[in-house]
Amino acid sequence: MGVQGETTGRGTAVVIGGGLAGMLAAWALRGHAERIVVVERDRYPERPAFRSGLPQGRHAHLLLEAGHRALEELMPGAREELLAAGAVRVPMSGVRWLSAAGWLARYESEVAFLSCTRPLLDHTVLSRVRGEPTVRWLENTDAVGLLGASGQVTGVRVRGRGDARARVRELPAELVVDASGRASSLPSWLARLGCPVAPEERVDAGVSYASRLYHRSTGPDPGFAALYLQTKAPEAPRLGVVLPVEDGRWIASLGSMRGAAAEPGAAGFDRQLRLLRDPSLHELLARAEPAGPVRGFWPGPGVRRHYERRAPRGLVVIGDAACTFNPVYGQGITVAALGARALRAAAERHGGIGHRTARTARKGIAAATDSAWMMSSSEDVRFPATTGGPAGVSVRVQHRYLDRVMRRATVDPQVCKALHEVMSLVADPTALMRPAVLRAVLRGGGSDRPASPQ
Repeated sequence: MGVQGETTGRGTAVVIGGGLAGMLAAWALRGHAERIVVVERDRYPERPAFRSGLPQGRHAHLLLEAGHRALEELMPGAREELLAAGAVRVPMSGVRWLSAAGWLARYESEVAFLSCTRPLLDHTVLSRVRGEPTVRWLENTDAVGLLGASGQVTGVRVRGRGDARARVRELPAELVVDASGRASSLPSWLARLGCPVAPEERVDAGVSYASRLYHRSTGPDPGFAALYLQTKAPEAPRLGVVLPVEDGRWIASLGSMRGAAAEPGAAGFDRQLRLLRDPSLHELLARAEPAGPVRGFWPGPGVRRHYERRAPRGLVVIGDAACTFNPVYGQGITVAALGARALRAAAERHGGIGHRTARTARKGIAAATDSAWMMSSSEDVRFPATTGGPAGVSVRVQHRYLDRVMRRATVDPQVCKALHEVMSLVADPTALMRPAVLRAVLRGGGSDRPASPQ
């Protein structure tokens, strides 16, 4: 113990939440903590399966290029394991993408995403983490509070799930990682310790989802690997996406902004399909056999909590507990992987799990979140029913320039390539201001109306 309680060395790390962000955080700390305890309120299935503690798990998920690169750095060989288990690599050029400005131009892309169901992804990562001897699992266990004081977190209080009379146990720790997701109780726990509230941003477009699995059609080749019908504010607040997943299936997800939600059940799903701005997804699924029921999801607002600005010593927050996005942009699990990579880099830099590691990790996780949050929150505010989010002249200027980028991307493969790199989080948004892109955008071109698919 150093000056003002500054811890160094290894000791115990407790990870609250055993979803993807929590599993990756535990893996990132291997070799740097003597013991890693994962507190998870669910019980994991023996095989890939949907679980109640992950309601968003039944909807379309993908690992953007930046996400599977980060996963591969953390877990060499994981990408091949996913592909061998049935995940599909989809080049961005294999996506038929109807943007707000029209169908994006086609070209040969090296940037790709991995598509599979969430259970397959989680099970692949879990199988690797379960083999790490320094990780201990507390399943069917609720985290109910923190140990510590206003300036420092020193552990976690836990008890058996669903039993308010069960004895509360204390898990002392040198490092606590909150990976408990959208429903994180961390703000209230910190308030009980007397900690100042972390600055927060909110944006709420009122998004809702409905999804269904299908057996892939054996009919004619549709000419694309995936299809994305993007929203167009304010007149088209609905979107549709279909992605290939394991076992010869598609997963189709329909999203909507406030006021345009689908009615429940299969009839509501079919009606929402017909209301999309282009009939191609409806026509595709009309030839496919459903492989399960329609599932709905209401994720709530996008929230970003700036723990890098204000947090007690010994605490790191990762994944949806730190920042929740509107799911329509497909950023969440990629940002979780980037955050885990930042956590590992901090532990390597400082040689353990002490307070310097926590400070550096908080900054690294925030940096890995910046671009994704900026893009999603600024796009959400295009819809008039959105509450919160960025505003002002700079946002309006950003919207006007991005509109020109999107129009040019319908006819210019190089601009489309730059756009895909930014959306895949492998390039900073400033890449859209590179001289070659800027020149092409300012020359104009493209159409304000959706073109016909190529």
